[in-house]
Amino acid sequence: MLLPKFIITNKILSSIAKAEAAREVIENAPLVPAWEAKFRQEALLRTVHHGTHIEGNPLDINQAKEVLEGRDVAKAKDRDIQEIINYRNVLKFIDDRRSTIDNRQNLSEKDLLELHRLTTDKVLPIGESGKLRTTQVVVKNSKTGEISFTPPPAKAVEGQTKDFFEWLTSSNAEGLHPILKAGIAHYEIARIHPFVDGNGRTARSLATLILFKEGYDIKKFFSLEEYYDKNPKDYYAALQDASNQLITNESERDLTGWLEYFCTGLAVELERIKEKVRKLSIDIKLKGKVGQLSLSERQAKIIEYIQDYGQVTNKEWRNLLPDVSDDTILRDLKDLMKKKLVKKKGSTKSAVYVLR
Repeated sequence: MLLPKFIITNKILSSIAKAEAAREVIENAPLVPAWEAKFRQEALLRTVHHGTHIEGNPLDINQAKEVLEGRDVAKAKDRDIQEIINYRNVLKFIDDRRSTIDNRQNLSEKDLLELHRLTTDKVLPIGESGKLRTTQVVVKNSKTGEISFTPPPAKAVEGQTKDFFEWLTSSNAEGLHPILKAGIAHYEIARIHPFVDGNGRTARSLATLILFKEGYDIKKFFSLEEYYDKNPKDYYAALQDASNQLITNESERDLTGWLEYFCTGLAVELERIKEKVRKLSIDIKLKGKVGQLSLSERQAKIIEYIQDYGQVTNKEWRNLLPDVSDDTILRDLKDLMKKKLVKKKGSTKSAVYVLR
């Protein structure tokens, strides 16, 4: 594989800068509540749902949640359920692989085959799951039936896949920003289409694995799949446009437009997560004084309210948490005072609570 052709445009630079800034806020927020686990679970659900929905899985996000929780989904087809289960297993593999690999180790074709095997487990025949294709395939418009893309012939798949991983482990790739590297990997696997089915999910999961390996797991709070699935026409058009941008021959394509799309998507998703984390985090000036603290969801709501309005009164916290008893809220407030995050002003009935 030749060095991918692309130009570092202002749009790419701006998106990477936004992604880096958001990453910094997310990873170094002085206070990230104990329900980080909830953030991760939400991101996993969004990734699983949108990552399969964009490929035609009809289950909605609530049905996907039911599948992940082991509940029966009425009238759901076995294949649709299995695709949800498989994508969860893919994400677990990515997390496990990230934790066992260091930056000096290289990803390989073996990782790609395992991602595909997990993606298509019990969906494709055993002889096709986790195996490079040996037949020609085409990509068709699901509505019109028109052929939108013809991948390389089957006889070229093994060689082009090998070439890709040689590039991925080369000094040329090593010097690239991780976001660009992941974007190129996403496109190349989609272009080669090395499998009879499941290529899109495998391409996206390999890109995620590369980001995680390069330190861009970002607390596992984000879901690029949601960005793609919100406007799948733009996603597929960006991939298609890159395939149409031949420079001098079949092996040279201009990936600039695709990388602008990919980098923008990551920036948009991380900025959204950044704002969510910011709302659940105490003023940056507290960093270094209190460090990372664990808060309940109720306590996080109280802190967010004080940040927005400067204080919270007895009447206000009753309205803020109407289903919670006074005794429980008072215990939460005492805990916040013990942690030196808030202080109480005034007598019991007219007391107000403010940030320290």
